[in-house]
Amino acid sequence: MTKPVQPTMTAAYYAQCVISFAVALGSVALGLIFMPVSPWVRAFLGIAVLYSVTSAFGLAKCVRDRQEVANMANRVDQARLDKLLSEHDPFKVDKL
Repeated sequence: MTKPVQPTMTAAYYAQCVISFAVALGSVALGLIFMPVSPWVRAFLGIAVLYSVTSAFGLAKCVRDRQEVANMANRVDQARLDKLLSEHDPFKVDKL
C-alpha cells in the first residue's frame, strides 16, 4: 500500500520525450528559416516560439510542483490516519 517517493521513469519514455521535443523545435526552426517573409517578421516569430517554449517549461514545473505538494499532503494525512487507527482500541471502556 506504500507508494514510492519518486515515481520511476523508463529510459525509453525519457528518450521519446526528448526526441519528440527536438523534432518539434527543429520543425519550427526549419519553418522559420525557409518562410518567405522579411527578416524582422522571422525574428519576431522566432522570439515568439522561444517565449512559448520557456513558458511551457515554466508551466510544466508548476504543475509538477503542485502535484508533489498534493502527494506529500496525502502521505502526511495517511500517516496520521494510520497512527490514529493503530492507537484506537474499540474494546477499551472509558471509566466515568
